[in-house]
Amino acid sequence: MFKFRSCISRVVAIVSKRSTITCNSCSRLSTSSSSTTPIRPGITLVFGKYLLATNTISSGVLMLIGDICQQEVEYRQRKIEERYDYGRLSRMFIVGVALGPLHHYYYVWLAKTWPARSAKIITWKILLDQIVMSPICIAGFFYGMGILERKSVQECSEELVDKFKEVYLLDWIVWPPTQFINFYYIAVKYQVLYINAVTMLYDVFLSYIKHRELAREQITHVELLEAKKI
Repeated sequence: MFKFRSCISRVVAIVSKRSTITCNSCSRLSTSSSSTTPIRPGITLVFGKYLLATNTISSGVLMLIGDICQQEVEYRQRKIEERYDYGRLSRMFIVGVALGPLHHYYYVWLAKTWPARSAKIITWKILLDQIVMSPICIAGFFYGMGILERKSVQECSEELVDKFKEVYLLDWIVWPPTQFINFYYIAVKYQVLYINAVTMLYDVFLSYIKHRELAREQITHVELLEAKKI
């Protein structure tokens, strides 16, 4: 009986020793694989050291994508002759890139000034965003696009006055709930990227408001050409 118990004890000791070795080797493999994976250091750089560049470029790219979507809609509805106006796309991209640093430093400043995520602080942030930041961004968009279109300052101002109310009304519909999610749930380093992603959808409407007169002119031009053919 004593020999049987002794054998059992030896077997248990050997099995436990092997399992310990296996666990140690697995943990070593896991550590080495995670340390050699290039994805994590890349993400750290993109949303750390190069966060300003990330926010700036993503702002331009996503505004560009928003205008691509809008031009696709206009083309399918036969509002424009060519599928894509590359000059218009480049202007949207440039304005997006120009607004990127503004968003970057604005959200960094908000996080440093009001780091808490209470309902009161978030409400103040949303009000500040709507009353101050939103009009600045709308004005920056129309003046930036107008200057790239070689319009005078007076022409840019007239267009802004004509279209501001419509765009600002949409801002109050879209951005308060969007910014609540942003300020309450999203880490500061991801906030501009999140806003840019939502802005991509918002920019479809913004591009429509900005370029609808051009689309109407092209519709009239196409109709005249078709009438001449008849």
